[in-house]
Amino acid sequence: MAEVSAEARIEAPAEKVWARLTDWSSYGEWNATHTGFPQGGPQAPAVGGTFQENMKLMGFPAEVDWTIEELEPARVFAIRGKGPMAVTVATRYTLIPDGDATTVRIDGEFTGAAVSLMAGKLKDSATAALNESLRKLAGLVT
Repeated sequence: MAEVSAEARIEAPAEKVWARLTDWSSYGEWNATHTGFPQGGPQAPAVGGTFQENMKLMGFPAEVDWTIEELEPARVFAIRGKGPMAVTVATRYTLIPDGDATTVRIDGEFTGAAVSLMAGKLKDSATAALNESLRKLAGLVT
């Protein structure tokens, strides 16, 4: 298993950050691993809902079939998906309001036999992508 996380304070209210975080048409403008939604982003996100995403991590393309596990508007968006080579991916976005600012935390988890072969590189690459994503997200909402 490989676990990664990143956190940043964004100078915008949680509702504004959430609106950008869940604006599927502009997801690729800030999410460093996103390359597309083959069938469009989630139409009406709800717990149990599913969607597909094309991603790139460590230079490799991957298609992930996601299921929404937790959804609390302007607070939590948690998804778990199946990727190539029997890899399971989990991502959790947590927004913590702080006055006119918001602390955004992204936690990621990768499990599966293929992960153990490259856990160190995967952690480094995924952590860098999370930090870049938060930087870009902050630039779009402030």
